[in-house]
Amino acid sequence: MVHDPRIFLHQIALPPGTTGIPLAVKDNIDVAGMPTTAGCPSFAYQPAADAAVVGKLRAAGYVPMGKTNLDQFATGLVGTRSPAGMPDNPAAPGFISGGSSSGSGVAVAAGIVPVALGTDTAGSGRIPAAFGNIVGIKPTKGWLSTQGVVPAVRSLDCVSVFALTVAEAWRATTLAAGFDGVDVFSRQRPGVTLPGGSLRIGVPTVLDDVDPAWRAGHLAAQEILRGLGHQIVTVDFSPFAAAASLLYGGAWVAERTAAVGDFLDREPADADPVVSRIIRGGRNHDALAAWRGTYELARLRRLADAQWERMDVLLLPTACRHPTPADVAADPVGVNSALGRFTNFANLLDTSAIALPVSYAGGVPVGITLFAPAWHDPLLARLGAAFQDATALPLGATGRRLTAPQDLVIPDDGLVVAVFGAHLQGEPLHQHLLSWGARLVGPCRTAPIYRCHRLPGAIERPGLVRVETGGGEFSGELYRMSPEALGRLVASVAPPLGLGTVILADRKPVIGFICEAIGVVGTPDITDRGSWRNR
Repeated sequence: MVHDPRIFLHQIALPPGTTGIPLAVKDNIDVAGMPTTAGCPSFAYQPAADAAVVGKLRAAGYVPMGKTNLDQFATGLVGTRSPAGMPDNPAAPGFISGGSSSGSGVAVAAGIVPVALGTDTAGSGRIPAAFGNIVGIKPTKGWLSTQGVVPAVRSLDCVSVFALTVAEAWRATTLAAGFDGVDVFSRQRPGVTLPGGSLRIGVPTVLDDVDPAWRAGHLAAQEILRGLGHQIVTVDFSPFAAAASLLYGGAWVAERTAAVGDFLDREPADADPVVSRIIRGGRNHDALAAWRGTYELARLRRLADAQWERMDVLLLPTACRHPTPADVAADPVGVNSALGRFTNFANLLDTSAIALPVSYAGGVPVGITLFAPAWHDPLLARLGAAFQDATALPLGATGRRLTAPQDLVIPDDGLVVAVFGAHLQGEPLHQHLLSWGARLVGPCRTAPIYRCHRLPGAIERPGLVRVETGGGEFSGELYRMSPEALGRLVASVAPPLGLGTVILADRKPVIGFICEAIGVVGTPDITDRGSWRNR
């Protein structure tokens, strides 16, 4: 593996014949056998064990190859705040690589490794992805353990994943994820029913002070999503923007001080002056300011929740523009603050996110980010893969392209249920499914082993009865719903109907509506109609 001290702060020589998937790890995440420096050599320590996420990936066949450069103590979005220097951006020569996960992003963009781990507190798992023409997954806070990670803002920190494709990033994310009883900020993944079919994609009503190339990329992303069958809706971005401003203007800076402030008070010679000033400045925020910030965030979260009622996914440019090293040198704090405009709110407001390439402008990549509420990571992975497939862009700086649609393995996000009558789209009880959060999976047909009858009542219903001979196929729809929603559906079913096992045309069994044979006696047989809508 090519060694560049601006990309890899530490590397190991693997024994000949070593097999596995090469993995780069940001140097604020512990890897056994390699020092952890957090971008500050005088801070270095030798971890006795892998961080939880590294251990999980190692067990799944990934091989840590080296520790990557970063903005010191993961404080920055620019990628220039390291004693080792700034990694050159292979996807956009002459422009910054972005931070704080600069080395991880560059290692993937250059094709040195297929997957790299970063961290994301304010956007460090997304800005390097946008600037490197790669994919960056910022998972729901607490889904991936931060045990063995040098904290930045411990209550907000996430481990992030970079890869050339959504499928590669998603595979590593799901393998690294899971509850960790050692990490007090780890969270159990709840059962969540995800929206399906045509999604409502929210965009801000106004995008001020955004570079024309990035504004054009945002518009191009809207057209791609429309082409995938989704609806664009305008939303009020102001509560998200206000939450973003809290991260460095409020007491959350004091969490950085709690992490490494005592070390920086010793004024080590290799401390980055901008980073040291920011972190040590956390002592200027007292307990009163902390509580006021907490109350303000709660107020903004309520306003943001109102906007989530209007959309399923939020679409934003990942950054306002792509600065050069000279831009950063001229205004290190101002440029960094501007880069956080569309990123800083995510962990404060507890969202999931995925950063994706969308276009090139003047030979420089442009990126967008898709956001969704917490635990909607599978939704973003599905949507992100379809989006990346549609862009057909080169992958990072490698020149390679996707050769086939991406196939993602999505963890179970609900139970699949087949409906055949009054719960179908456009039928009287369909609204019940929607109110319970059911998500359309798609059409289905039964195996040819059923007869279907029209049952009388205030709302007519189909009665599907399995027969030994003379059966036919009948079409319906599949929905994915949470166990809680399924319980509500069961409670709403009146005899002679019930929920049982229905065999589909591909011979797969699913939960579905069936009927007692005695309940169809004397009722019209509509099997030959093939569908309730043809009754």
